[in-house]
Amino acid sequence: MRILVSNDDGIYAEGINTLADTLKKQAKVVVVAPDREQSATSHSLTLHRPLRIKEHKKNYYAIDGTPTDAIMLGVNNILKKRPDLIVSGINHGANLGYDVHYSGTVSAAMEGAILGIPSIAVSLANCEGKLHFSVAANFVARLIKSLKKNFLSPGVMLNVNVPNLPKSKIKGHQFCILGRRKYGDVVVEKIDPRGKNYYWIGGDQKAFEDIEGSDCNAVFKNYIALTPLNINFVHQPFLEKMKEWKI
Repeated sequence: MRILVSNDDGIYAEGINTLADTLKKQAKVVVVAPDREQSATSHSLTLHRPLRIKEHKKNYYAIDGTPTDAIMLGVNNILKKRPDLIVSGINHGANLGYDVHYSGTVSAAMEGAILGIPSIAVSLANCEGKLHFSVAANFVARLIKSLKKNFLSPGVMLNVNVPNLPKSKIKGHQFCILGRRKYGDVVVEKIDPRGKNYYWIGGDQKAFEDIEGSDCNAVFKNYIALTPLNINFVHQPFLEKMKEWKI
């Protein structure tokens, strides 16, 4: 089995290296990842400058671009054969609810799904204190064994969020819908030494909506959340309703 591993925290991040080391026990692993942190880059591609590939060590390649760039170069240029699976992560921090629209970690897996390759994004939630990346990595290894029998549908990827807890404190896993997280002070305005305004985007998480069956609820209750995401954004019921419009 050939697995392409990527992320948005960069090739030196603890999460991706723990994941790669764990998956090497059951597959041939090639790591293709950004050469620096690319969090919240979403599904962006680098179109207006050339990209460069640097071999970090054997089967580890650093790309001076986005997570989506890394997947495209990994599949089309670096690997001699298409991978059987793409795993993106382990992200340092959760990708719950509507965060999936901004996440570079999720977008790397989404690009894999677009290319027709089964793909998983995995994140470690609540990254405070000791980081249990190995717990998340071992769960992904078990999940991959399950996927050999339970295939992902075309165009569908899995978004996995693992509580940052020892294995003994994780209650199990749940199959979830996307929740909704609430943030405070999303845009912070400040003044620089020259008296000009500048802005920081990215607020602190305050809470999440109590939505039954959501990924937010699952992680809060110490369950691993698994959410299938579809690359097809079309809302079919509303499309049918639109056909009745008089324009």
